[in-house]
Amino acid sequence: MKRLAITSAILCGVTLAGGFAFRAVGQPGAVPLPASRRDAVQEAQAPARPVQQRVEQLKTEHDLAIATSAKDPAPITRDLQKQPNQGQTLGFDFGRDGNGSARPMQPFEEIMTKESRAKADVMAAQKSYLAGRFNMRPRLDPKATMSRGKPLAVGPTAILPEGMRWEDFASMTPAEIREKGAFPYTALPHPLQTNGGQVFPQMQVQMFPRLQRFDVDFDLPEEFLPEFPPAIFLNNRPELGDVSQGEVVTINNYYRLFKGLLTPVQLDGLRMLVTPFPQEEFNPTDDRKTLEPSLGVTCFDCHVNGHTTAQFHLNPDTRPQERRMRLDTTSLRGVFNQQIHGSKRSLRSIEDFTEFEQRTAYFNGDQSHAAKKGMNIIDRVLVSNMAQMQNMLDFPPAPKLDVATGRLNPDKASDAELRGEAIFFGKGKCASCHSGAFYLDDKMHDLHLERFMYDEPGDGPIKTFTLRGIKDSPPYLHDGRCLTLEDTVEFFNIVLELKLTKDEKVDLVAFMRAL
Repeated sequence: MKRLAITSAILCGVTLAGGFAFRAVGQPGAVPLPASRRDAVQEAQAPARPVQQRVEQLKTEHDLAIATSAKDPAPITRDLQKQPNQGQTLGFDFGRDGNGSARPMQPFEEIMTKESRAKADVMAAQKSYLAGRFNMRPRLDPKATMSRGKPLAVGPTAILPEGMRWEDFASMTPAEIREKGAFPYTALPHPLQTNGGQVFPQMQVQMFPRLQRFDVDFDLPEEFLPEFPPAIFLNNRPELGDVSQGEVVTINNYYRLFKGLLTPVQLDGLRMLVTPFPQEEFNPTDDRKTLEPSLGVTCFDCHVNGHTTAQFHLNPDTRPQERRMRLDTTSLRGVFNQQIHGSKRSLRSIEDFTEFEQRTAYFNGDQSHAAKKGMNIIDRVLVSNMAQMQNMLDFPPAPKLDVATGRLNPDKASDAELRGEAIFFGKGKCASCHSGAFYLDDKMHDLHLERFMYDEPGDGPIKTFTLRGIKDSPPYLHDGRCLTLEDTVEFFNIVLELKLTKDEKVDLVAFMRAL
């Protein structure tokens, strides 16, 4: 079921980056925490101006001429004028031209200006599109919260065809739903599919302006997203509960937060997880989507605090570009108990997943892009350290679950939760994939959604994601098309032809909130 004007943003980021102080909603006695005012990565990308100007720093006529003459050199010999194209490479040259350039030798400044001007229209179109599919005005349940107190958004949010009710799907076959074009949960596209790439939520970009793109922004309201920052639970110190201290873990604070909680090996793995490496859109070349050259992104820029805040990109496993699907960042909680990793790649160890991300998610599954922009080949010892750290990330506590079976303890669960559990393991068919104490089967399944749509080919097999702590990680499905748990129940009620009643759906949501 699972699974950015620049000046003001920079000022905000300099003030906030590196930590996040806030009073957690619903946590009595919570104390505002001191926030670090520095982001070492941002500072490394933007060196300070010299205190005084030295003569050797003054631009000379020679310096100014170099910029032009270097790009328009004289040929090695005039005899090349007799050769095809006068010896020049006039076609696309990936080592020179940016990915997606409209023509060979198109300057970065031209690309940036064009795409920056188009950005408002791109996002307006996406906003209009989303408003046509979903009720984007969040309804919150203050009594149901995530681990640090953020209220859950309540659905369903999908807009049905005129005259239809959710109950009507119970009497319709997949063919009839397809014929009427009534399926409400079609694939959710990237706002700028032609460029694609990693997009970060505005709340994160405000804290870390280095994650701002000039061509596209995040598209979903914050109310439908996970907490920022998310809680962190360590399986080696379960008695501590959330150890995040309400901060986003970065290179600035990781040592202060985790020294004494982690072994030196795990702590070094965490260092690597908060160290930036070049990525497709965030890199030091002119083939990027940031105004200024970038050191890249960190593992924990996407997997914030070892969890997620719904950052998305395009899956690296599919071609051509228009066939690739939007892919939400998944949580790393509980990876120690999972045997396959990646939505479609079925990687069999967290070490492989950690290592291969440099050539897959970071660079769209294209090793030539990685070679151009800065592929980081991580030493296997460091890979092991990173994996050991990730294997410490635990699920949130679930006090109503039996410690052995993962089923509800009848003495602690509500009647609605118990009824929902019965549906989950019975009529709802949920346990067919989400089985065992951690509600996953380490398999991949194909829902064959093409049964319900004429114009979409379906997604093929997708990994079964764990449902433990599922309330902490909206939106749902691999592309986030289900904004709430209620939407997710409606989705599967249609796809699996369950014919659940309204009350059964409510109970099923109650059960999943308890996981």
